[in-house]
Amino acid sequence: MTEASGNAPDDDSDFIPLTPEQAQRLIVQNPSLSVWWVLAGQLVVGVAAAVMAGVLTGKGASAWSAFYGCLAVVIPGALFARGLRSQFSSISPVTAGFGFFVWEAVKIGVSVAMLAAAPRLVADLDWLAMLIGLIVTLKVYWLALLVRHKRKIA
Repeated sequence: MTEASGNAPDDDSDFIPLTPEQAQRLIVQNPSLSVWWVLAGQLVVGVAAAVMAGVLTGKGASAWSAFYGCLAVVIPGALFARGLRSQFSSISPVTAGFGFFVWEAVKIGVSVAMLAAAPRLVADLDWLAMLIGLIVTLKVYWLALLVRHKRKIA
């Protein structure tokens, strides 16, 4: 706060630190969901989308295309998660923030590169199936938020 707002810059009267017991209770009430579980869920959903694409179209190329769309989400997400766990990203809050932006840029770059390379890597690429696989896999983030919310309520 500034002097102009009427509060002294070091006025911490509203801040009440938690006791260790209160902090532990807060952690128990708000459990975290591992990013690796979310990535595993994305992979499972992506495989299911690939199987469905293959069954619905009767073409193996559609199944591979949908699976490649899934991989265009899961592989960059795994790189991002691994990068954020690096020692550089945990040195200080500043390096953690910088690391977040760097690894997010890497994630986006790898995703774009994978999508650009798709016509050369997937024989008889079915763009619609790939897009559906990609979108369905991305939607797992929302499912993970719902699962976490339900765990919190229970």
